[in-house]
Amino acid sequence: MEFRRIPGLPPYVFTIIDGLKLEARRAGKDIVDLGFGNPDIPSPEIAVEKLAEAAHNSRNHRYSSSRGIPKLREAIAARYASQYGVELDPTRNVIATIGAKEGFSHLMWVLLQPGDAALVPSPSYPIHIWGPYFAGADARQVAIGPSGASDYVDAVMEAWEYGWPKPRVVVLCFPHNPTTATATKEDLQRLVDWARERDVVLVHDFAYADVWFDGVRPPSILECEGALDCAVELYSMTKSFSMAGWRMAFLLGNAEVVAALAKLKSYLDYGSFQPVQIAATVTLNEAAQYPAEVNAVYEARRNALCDGLSRIGWEVARPKGTMFVWAPIPEQFRAEGSIAFATRLVKECDVAVSPGVGFGPDGDGYVRFALIENEHRIAQAVRQIKRGLPGLVSRS
Repeated sequence: MEFRRIPGLPPYVFTIIDGLKLEARRAGKDIVDLGFGNPDIPSPEIAVEKLAEAAHNSRNHRYSSSRGIPKLREAIAARYASQYGVELDPTRNVIATIGAKEGFSHLMWVLLQPGDAALVPSPSYPIHIWGPYFAGADARQVAIGPSGASDYVDAVMEAWEYGWPKPRVVVLCFPHNPTTATATKEDLQRLVDWARERDVVLVHDFAYADVWFDGVRPPSILECEGALDCAVELYSMTKSFSMAGWRMAFLLGNAEVVAALAKLKSYLDYGSFQPVQIAATVTLNEAAQYPAEVNAVYEARRNALCDGLSRIGWEVARPKGTMFVWAPIPEQFRAEGSIAFATRLVKECDVAVSPGVGFGPDGDGYVRFALIENEHRIAQAVRQIKRGLPGLVSRS
């Protein structure tokens, strides 16, 4: 049979490491898995309790609303008001999505069509590249340079100026997965001012809004003056509240874009299971400090990994945000590329990471560590890397 869209998808390189990991575990090896960014921290207790309570009420077993129940939209609007000083109309500026990936993918359907183009970061979280592709559009990759958001903003403006047809959408994601680059409000304001003059829609994936360290709070793009004219933002409860499997996220911002996505979703789904929406509402209202608890865990893990790698001679930047560490492959192994190096880590060190090339060609000189194991296991991973890669210069 012939299929559409999927023939253009490359092999998912992360499955290579997953296969090696499973093979090693079947052989009895203890693999420290720092690959897939799947949070291990429990969801808030109040979310679990409210989910169970709501699920026992048969009235909640019926179809829900694809826009999200009103109190849920009010709760996320209240969070934006308290955290960012941004006033949003829950009926016009907010829609719930079944996770940020679903929201982003379907958003591309209403913003792009064949012949259109979007500018996306490079390296990039894969759906940022393939979402425009699924809509039949061209995804033009723009490098995130050494200065992070500042370089990206400059590169976006240049790519738009010299590209044809002119891109309709710019995708951004700060703190950035996978590079962990952060943005200042000034960076985002510059992009908003530029986009308003060119009828460009800015789509900010703010998945790591609440995962930040060292006092550097990431700004929402909606804090920028004039942002509601040209920007939307995806906010997810996955990392902030450690609710990955709940698939609860939101698109917020420009009312026309929100309405367009709402119209499309009305044909595609009836929203998340209503008890999930009810539990998410209560969590936003009554567990607002939970992200700070999550942050403390990730910060301790970041410190354990970065300090440990430094002691064995592998210098990596300490991220200011996200639940990842973006590590340049040590010089003596760089020529082999990220897939071969990640394979080496599994086979010789019993440590699983994500090869950087899985995030695009610009990531091939890196691997990504996910902070999804406790500090004890992270220390174990460092010892195993030291043992398995004797070419590193130990400082311990």
